[in-house]
Amino acid sequence: MKIIDPHLHLFNLNQGDYHWLKADNPPYWPDKPVINKTFKESDLALESFSLAGFVHIEAGFDNSQPWRELAALEQTCNNPFRSIATIDLTSSSHDFKKCLIKLAKFSSFAGVRHSLDEQALSLLTNKQVQSNFKILNDFAKNTNQSLVFETHLALSEYASVNVLCEIIGDNSDISFIINHAGFPPTDMQTIEWQRWQSNLLKLSMFPHVAIKCSGWEMIDRNYQSTWLNENLAVVFNIFGAKRMMLASNFPLCLFNTGSYQDYWQSIISSKFFQALTEQEKSALCNDNALRWYFISD
Repeated sequence: MKIIDPHLHLFNLNQGDYHWLKADNPPYWPDKPVINKTFKESDLALESFSLAGFVHIEAGFDNSQPWRELAALEQTCNNPFRSIATIDLTSSSHDFKKCLIKLAKFSSFAGVRHSLDEQALSLLTNKQVQSNFKILNDFAKNTNQSLVFETHLALSEYASVNVLCEIIGDNSDISFIINHAGFPPTDMQTIEWQRWQSNLLKLSMFPHVAIKCSGWEMIDRNYQSTWLNENLAVVFNIFGAKRMMLASNFPLCLFNTGSYQDYWQSIISSKFFQALTEQEKSALCNDNALRWYFISD
């Protein structure tokens, strides 16, 4: 099985800041020491699968100068990879453009992320934020680049998703890729889980939206296989085989599994995955990530 992992993080504690990893700073996870260390490309060890490439998602290396993270990665990584850089959606139009120009000089640059999280509604309704989405869209169009905006928020609320849909509709030259399956709620018997499904359906209506499935441990450190399989089946039924990707969220997946190999083994051996055709398996593990991140139009 060939894998392109479209969502992982490498940490270089000797060069980067990683404010959020320090014990005195939030998030105050009791198990934070598990990931508070340097993780290099060599830690992406697979025994029974082949890692054909990966997408590094910003990890707080230097939020004020995000191009430094890309520079460090390009100096040390040998496998094919693309980078998603952090960017401040609330910055002035001038600073936003300046940052994009610097990031675009790096060959691994594939797009940007500003984690929306609990601030999603206030951010997405902010006029400056909306203006910067337009700048990102025009930058992608004018430079003929396939750029991604990593869409990081829980999809259990209607208001924020409705505004997000407006932004997606207004910016068709950007690919919007949903992180961590939109954070499905732990209890599948709740109205929140129904809202999550409903919002997935809304977002799937846009052809330039795709979804990555990972980060299960961020929702529940001890998630069960029945919950995982049901969520994967829902996403697959809504987004189909061409706009869904399986990912690891390494090293945070170590909160639940013992190693990178163990995580992928659990996904490949899952009931959901085993029921797929060989073509669908290849699409979810490799082909879709290649198309959405590596191949420019």
